[in-house]
Amino acid sequence: MKLKNVLIVVNDVEKSKAFYKDLFGLETVVEQKENAVLTEGLVLQEAEIWKSALGSEIIPRNNASELYFEEADLERFAERLEGYGDEIRYVNRLTELPWGQKMIRFYDPDGNLIEVRTPTQPGIDSFCRNRRCRI
Repeated sequence: MKLKNVLIVVNDVEKSKAFYKDLFGLETVVEQKENAVLTEGLVLQEAEIWKSALGSEIIPRNNASELYFEEADLERFAERLEGYGDEIRYVNRLTELPWGQKMIRFYDPDGNLIEVRTPTQPGIDSFCRNRRCRI
């Protein structure tokens, strides 16, 4: 068995496609009216369709999952992210972790949690294993 995609619920597929393309470079692979499959296996589905399929309400910022990205130039990424102004709610602004890796954590405009870190450096796995840090 193989994981094929990860679906997140959004309020406006077009707006979300632009957000994920601008910040993460994801391109649209398949497009339907209320859905879009992006590169890297990210699927966007409009909230009304998801709510109807589940028969229950959507709970943004529920912290039940997180999209994880790596970016070598995290400072530049943070500057681009600032351009989104009040649409972005930060959990952690750009910070450096004790072992030197940098990270930023925030919610996308629809309340999906995202973490972006600099790539893992050689030796960090053993450092973190001994200190129980999250990588």
